[in-house]
Amino acid sequence: MPHLIAVLPGDGIGPEVAAEARRVLEATGLDLVFEEAPVGGAAYDAAGHPLPPATLDLAHRADAILFGAVGDARYDGLERALRPEQAILGLRKELGLFANLRPAKLFNGLEDASALRPEIAATIDLVIVRELTGDVYFGLKSRGTSAEGLREGRDLMRYDEAEVARIARVGFETARTRGSRLCSVDKANVLETSQLWRDVVIEVAADYPDVALTHMYVDNAAMQLVRDPGQFDVIVTGNLFGDILSDQASMCAGSIGMLPSAALGATGKGLYEPIHGSAPDIAGQGKANPCAAILSAAMLLRHSLGEAAAADRIEAAVAAAIAGGARTADLGGNLSTRGMADRILAGL
Repeated sequence: MPHLIAVLPGDGIGPEVAAEARRVLEATGLDLVFEEAPVGGAAYDAAGHPLPPATLDLAHRADAILFGAVGDARYDGLERALRPEQAILGLRKELGLFANLRPAKLFNGLEDASALRPEIAATIDLVIVRELTGDVYFGLKSRGTSAEGLREGRDLMRYDEAEVARIARVGFETARTRGSRLCSVDKANVLETSQLWRDVVIEVAADYPDVALTHMYVDNAAMQLVRDPGQFDVIVTGNLFGDILSDQASMCAGSIGMLPSAALGATGKGLYEPIHGSAPDIAGQGKANPCAAILSAAMLLRHSLGEAAAADRIEAAVAAAIAGGARTADLGGNLSTRGMADRILAGL
């Protein structure tokens, strides 16, 4: 039977990059069926909610989800529950997508695009495994007034041991497919949440004697990512720290427009999206780099559909295009979004 792919383009440059990723998926020759639905600000405009029931129903029915991007300053005045970003948080929660895989690798030819010296940038080849459904993003939130009459905000950082154990296992399993080195990033010297995190990761490590486990405080990890990124193989960390470190890693790898991601649950269903935002300032101008979305499509084939060979072909085509000088504006070139995808399709 054909695989159903839900395409949720979203806002800003989301529709542009999602369209190119879909073109690449169609070019693989696999038996895929695509169904599109609005999400984020586009869904609010159409249905009054960033994640309408019809969109959520499609996400449940699909074998995998190809996601563009959401967000626009036009919606900042809405109550938080109706803002575009709530769509992605809602999908993670509703579908149980607790594990975010964010690979960061410098493609040959992009050494000068990195914020790091070329000889240092060339060493980056890592995966950040970020927990997605806990931490301060999903903890209890409130606004109030202090005893002194000052306005204050509260966001609860919390994890239980089961949540930590399941993401730790994803980290260890991912490390087994690579260099068998796992670095757990926390702030155990300050936070009780992080002390629990470290304790549980050490307990889970007993089941993975073949994987070398190390620990690092998040502030040191941020420093080491720019000093010596080659020391990392797989990093496992919480939602907040993972969000920040993966964006930092993108600049080490040349551009945020190059980094894909996968949000996975226990069933094999996944949501695949570039880690960049909606960039409404360049929307509709054909300036967006589609590589992250196309590489996300490759992750979709590998992790949700079991089509590793097709995923390898796409990744090789991206690498060949980059090595051949194909560049969008963020990489110092002048190719359009469609033009960059055309170069990748030629290699595919």
